[in-house]
Amino acid sequence: MTTEAKVGAFVLGCFSVLAFTVIYLINAQLGGHTVPYRTYLRYAGGLEPGASVLFGGINMGKVTAVRPAASDPTKIEILLDVKENTPLNEKSVAKLGLVSVMSGAALSITTGSNDAKRLLPGSAIPSQEAASLDEITSKMAVVADNANGLITEARGELQGISGNARTLLANLNTVTGKPNQKKIRVLLDSVNGMLATERPKIDRLSDQLNALTQHADETVQNVNGIVSDVREPVLKDLAELQRTLLETKQLLADMQVLVRANDYKIDDTIENLRTATENLDELTESVKQRPWSLVRVKQPEDRKVPK
Repeated sequence: MTTEAKVGAFVLGCFSVLAFTVIYLINAQLGGHTVPYRTYLRYAGGLEPGASVLFGGINMGKVTAVRPAASDPTKIEILLDVKENTPLNEKSVAKLGLVSVMSGAALSITTGSNDAKRLLPGSAIPSQEAASLDEITSKMAVVADNANGLITEARGELQGISGNARTLLANLNTVTGKPNQKKIRVLLDSVNGMLATERPKIDRLSDQLNALTQHADETVQNVNGIVSDVREPVLKDLAELQRTLLETKQLLADMQVLVRANDYKIDDTIENLRTATENLDELTESVKQRPWSLVRVKQPEDRKVPK
C-alpha cells in the first residue's frame, strides 16, 4: 500500500469517528432528554420536520412532524420535541418564526408567564396565526387601490387649486395693471400733498402737546411737593390727636374707677342734699307764714276774739 493510500485511509477513519461522535452527541442531547408537544396552525409557511423550535429565541428542540390534523383538516398539526424542563406554560404561544433572514422557517414559542400553570408533556401549545404571503399580497393590493383613489382625488383637488391660483394671478394682474397703477400713483401724490400742507399744523399740534405734557408734569410735581409739605404737619396733628384721645380714655377710666369707689359716699351726699332741701322748703314756708319770726325770738300770742 502506498503512502498516499495510507494517508487517505487515515483521514477517512478520522472523519468517520468525528461524524459518529457528532451524531451521537446530537442524539444524546435531543433524543434522550426531550419531551413531546404539539400545536395547531392554519398556515405552516413552509415549516418542515427538523426545523428548529425556539423558546424565547433560544433553540430548545426540533419539529418532528408537520401534517393536516385528523380532527380538523383545516388545521395543520405540528409535532415537536423540546428539551426536558423547558418551562412551557399555558401563557406560552407558538407561532411561525425565523432563526435568521437567510435560514428557513422555524417554530417560535413565547416564554409566557411565570405564574401560569406548566404544560404537561404531550399537551397542545396555544398558537397564534401569522399572516401568509397571500394575505400580505391582498392587503398590499387593497392599499394600492386606496392609494390610486387617493391620488386621483388629490389630482382633482390639485386641478381645482391650480384653477383658483390662475384666477388669483389674473386678479392680481388686473389690480396691478397700468390703469390701477396710475390711480395708486395719483392717490399717493394726493397723500403726499396733504401731508406737505398739514405738516406745519401737525408740528404745532405736536409742540402744544409737548408743552401741555411738560406743564402737566410740573403740576404733578407741584402737587407732590404740596402733599409732601402738608403731610408732615397733618401726621404730627394726627399723632397728637391720637395721644390726646388715649389720655382722655385713661382719664375717663380713672374717673369711672373713682366713681365706683365713692359710690356709697355719693348716695349719702345725695340723701343729705335731699334732707337739706326739705328743711329749706319747710323754713321757706314758715317764713312765708310767720315773717316776724326772723325778727322776734318769741312768737306773740294770738289775739283774742272780742266778745
